[in-house]
Amino acid sequence: MESVLSGFLAPADSESLLERAYVDAVEGVGDPDELRTRILDAAYEQFCRMGIRRSTMEDVARLAKVSRITVYRRFDTKDTLVEHVVRREFRRYFDQFLIDIEQAGTAADRVVLGFVSSLRAIRGNPLIGGLIAAEPDLLVPSMTADGGQTLAIVRQFVAGQLRHEQRAGHVAADLDVDLVAEMMVRISTSFLTIPSEVVDLDDDTQLAAVARRFLVPMLHAPENAETAAD
Repeated sequence: MESVLSGFLAPADSESLLERAYVDAVEGVGDPDELRTRILDAAYEQFCRMGIRRSTMEDVARLAKVSRITVYRRFDTKDTLVEHVVRREFRRYFDQFLIDIEQAGTAADRVVLGFVSSLRAIRGNPLIGGLIAAEPDLLVPSMTADGGQTLAIVRQFVAGQLRHEQRAGHVAADLDVDLVAEMMVRISTSFLTIPSEVVDLDDDTQLAAVARRFLVPMLHAPENAETAAD
């Protein structure tokens, strides 16, 4: 089972699970197969209830009220089923992120809402948050020890949002959006994977204050080298 989530991201020459979830969200891709959705719903419930390691394809089939053969026809291995369940949860995360930031009136507010929304959505997700808490050796290594691929995909997502802000004139045209996105994602990832004794990750108000103090200032392009040297 380690192969599923430590392989959470595909090799560099193919599309990763997380990247596919991102593309699905941006393009609004749906799943018209009702039986497939029913199996994914059952798998999600089963994995949340018992964890991935302790769950079998038979458990999922029983919960979905279908035969084990039917499950295997849609998902040829347990690894494949897990990948699709996790992908769908990250798709939901991206969907919610885009909805949440639409509520904000300024770029700064969108950064704050995005930060709070991301931590809340992932930590509060019964499957993803549960894996981070209960089976960290499955998920956390795939987020932090994969050669930076997970960070790169999420950075791409955040950088895309920042470029949208640039085109709209909400942030400086010379802002290094890739670097800013990288720093924002690294900060968020550290809160997800390393417990904090200083910041209450369940307190949205406190998280918003952290974002305003440390992330929002990143939206301001630095002075040029000559000015900085003076």
